[in-house]
Parts: sequence; structure tokens; C-alpha cells
Amino acid sequence: MAASMNEIKHRIASTKSTRQITDAMQMVQTVKLNQIQGQTKTYNEYVAKIKAVVMHLAETHMLDKQKPKQPQTGPTKTGYLVITSDRGMVGSYNSNVLRGTNNFIKSHTPNKDNYVLMAVGSTGADFYKKNNENVVYEYRGVSDIPTFTEVKEIVKTVTQMYDDGVYTELYVCYEHFVNRVRADFVTERLLPMDRESVEESMQGANGAGSNVRAQVLSAEYEVEPTESEVLQSILPQYAESLVYGAILDAKTSEHSSSSMAMKSATENADDLISRLQLTYNRARQAAITTEITEITGGQEALNH
Repeated sequence: MAASMNEIKHRIASTKSTRQITDAMQMVQTVKLNQIQGQTKTYNEYVAKIKAVVMHLAETHMLDKQKPKQPQTGPTKTGYLVITSDRGMVGSYNSNVLRGTNNFIKSHTPNKDNYVLMAVGSTGADFYKKNNENVVYEYRGVSDIPTFTEVKEIVKTVTQMYDDGVYTELYVCYEHFVNRVRADFVTERLLPMDRESVEESMQGANGAGSNVRAQVLSAEYEVEPTESEVLQSILPQYAESLVYGAILDAKTSEHSSSSMAMKSATENADDLISRLQLTYNRARQAAITTEITEITGGQEALNH
């Protein structure tokens, strides 16, 4: 009985230590979530403006005048930019992204030779390399609060691959943050940047569609010096804003998922401690009762 009680005491102490860790991690992730939500608010103001301009260009058919740098001579090849985390303890976040991406790939490009993968985040990179997928680019170590400078490197690489003909269309796949208890998997077509992809983006997770369209309706542009030079200036900024928005959104969802996972772990630890404490108290009570019974029995034996 003594050994059993000592074992229970050890489990209680161990669980309390674990609870302290998960509780601290929850607070850290909540702080990061609040910080990134503040940054997202600023970004949304910027992206609404640039999307309004690009949407206007699309509706006036200026995007249709683009000439692809690499004419498509072979079959369509799709690139998938998959955004996952670099660490664990984020609940179902990574599994949701990978499952959603795999399902989309199966329906969109079932032939393995017709797509390539680009992974932002160690979890996705390791998963697809382990499964012998064609990973042509990986980026690890995205900051907890990503900066625009970080994303420019990613955009430059993936767009260069598009220009070089590594793939002929590009989708970005990630978890969209809805609120602190919900996130939805989304895919957005980023390239080629034509009217269809722009309209898809307007309806996407970061689109703020009605807001953007309201700005488009009141917008009028006089193109100077030329339409081509305007497109060369605005479209790279648009591509950067889409990828940055996706990574920012994904990171927000990651912090939220991690915070919820740590909260759940803390609550589970509290429940386990309560059950262990009840078990310990019962065992201790039984031990005391046994000792009293033995003392009483011994006393009676001496009296006789």
C-alpha cells in the first residue's frame, strides 16, 4: 500500500509540473496571437487597397494583355505552396493542412508527374520528402510574427520557378484563421495572374470581397506611362501581398491552435490531478483504517 501511495504522489507531482509548462506555453501563444492579430489588421488595410487596384485592372481587361514570360509548350504542371509549422504542439493544425492539401491534389492533379511541391515550414517539408514527393523548394524557420522582408525571398523564388517553367500554375494551401476556436483549410490560385485568379482571390480567405469591390466601383485610372509598365510595377506587389497574407493568416491559425491545444492539455492535467488526489486520499484513508483496526485488534488480544 505504501509503495502504491508513493507512486500516486509521484504521478501527482509529475502532472503538476506538466501543467505548469502547458499553462505557461498557453500564455506565450496567446501573447503571440494578440501580436500577430495586430499586425494582420495593418496588413488588411494595405492589401484591400492593392487588391482594389488589381481588381480594377482585371475588370478593364488589362490583365488579359499580359504575355507569359515562358510560353506553355507542354502539359499543365501545378505547383503547390504548402504552409505548415516548424514545430509540434499545435493541435490538429498541421494534420488539417496536410490532409486538405492531399485531398485537393488528388482531385486536381491525381497524376504524380503533373505537380511539384514547395513547403514553407519543417512539418510539411519533412512529411512530403518522407513520402517521396517532388519537393522542389522548402523554407524553414518562419518567424512567429513574420515580416514582409522574409516573404519577399519566398515570393522571388517561387515566381522565378514559374518564369523558368518549373510549373505552369501555382496554388497556395494553408489554414485560414476564422476565430480563436475555428480555422478553415483553403487553397488560392496565385499564378498565372489573370482575371480568373484575381477574382478567385477576391472571394478567398483574405479577399474582403465586398469591401474591395466597393473601392473598385469608385476607382478610375489614367494609365501613365504605359499599361505594361503599370502591370510590371503593381503585379509583383500583389503577388507579395497574397503570399505574405497567406503566411500571416497561417501563422495566426497556428498560434491559435497551439494556444487551444495547451489550454486543453492544462485542463486535462487538472482533471488528472483531481482524480489522482481522490485516489490518493482513498488509499490513505484505507491505510489509516487498516492501522486502527490492527491496533484495536492487538489491544483486545492483550486484554484477553
